[in-house]
Amino acid sequence: MNGRWLLKRIGMSLLVVWTTITLTFALIRLMPGSPISRMRAELYQQYGATMSQEQIDRQVRLYLNVQPDQPLWQQYFNYMFDTFQGDLGHSYIQGVEVTVILADVLPWTVFLLSIAIMFQYTIGILLGASMAYAEGTRFDFASTSVSTFLVSVPFYVFAFLLIFFFVFQWNLFPQGGKYATGLEAGSLAFYRSVLYHATLPIVSLIVTGFGGIALSMRANSIQTLGSDYIRGARLRGLSNFRISYRYVARNAILPLYTGLLIQIGFLFGGAVILEQIFSYRGIGYVLLDATLFRDYPLMMGTFLVITIAVVIGVFVADLTYGKLDPRIQTGDNS
Repeated sequence: MNGRWLLKRIGMSLLVVWTTITLTFALIRLMPGSPISRMRAELYQQYGATMSQEQIDRQVRLYLNVQPDQPLWQQYFNYMFDTFQGDLGHSYIQGVEVTVILADVLPWTVFLLSIAIMFQYTIGILLGASMAYAEGTRFDFASTSVSTFLVSVPFYVFAFLLIFFFVFQWNLFPQGGKYATGLEAGSLAFYRSVLYHATLPIVSLIVTGFGGIALSMRANSIQTLGSDYIRGARLRGLSNFRISYRYVARNAILPLYTGLLIQIGFLFGGAVILEQIFSYRGIGYVLLDATLFRDYPLMMGTFLVITIAVVIGVFVADLTYGKLDPRIQTGDNS
């Protein structure tokens, strides 16, 4: 890895973040029926003549992070400067800073997605490798059929089925929430309640997600098993375990590493639907509520955080992929 390549990747990441912030500013200031006009109209309607124009502009500045009386270019630079300092404005529905709301809900979404992704890839990789070694058997046919079916089922459909049976029919899990009320944070009972409430959302993501990973792992493993260096390893008398671990598994898993990043972005977007279905107050739940109530500062702050999370994931993958696959000379065109 050379310094020029690293600077190029950092520049590309910052460009994506800058583009996102610019689009959020355009959403605030340039779209028809902008939040500025809407907030001014609401303040006029609510307070009438009791608020001066200066006071109204001060409220708009507090909530939307722009000065409506300044030139557009100056508003833009001030908005960029404040955003990079972490000032995302105030939610005018909840009346608190956007950063405070996001700091409260983001860990819960990360908790759900990290556990779901870990189990998806663990189950998918193990199942896919087993299918490859048992190619052509009944096990391979049955596993391939089940994986193909599961990957074609949207996670929200399976989520509704889980709620119908495990919540309404059998009353085994709660309908929503992140933990039971009245528990002391940090206690064993609190953590058990957190896992208990998160079980159904996590299961819905795992069941509908591991099938695609298993099919990819199967295809990669079969291709790797037919490689010349695998035949050479067998002729050298290496054990099946060593061949499976050092040669087949490592090379078959590598293409899945890139898919992991796409999965992160997909799950962050899917969290909007998932968290609403299970009434799980995470970043997706907050984003949809902000959209429905036209809470523009909260909506744009949430979108910005999701974008940054995906950009960081891609950047980390770029840094680490060359370490995982020594054949790749990162930043070297040859």
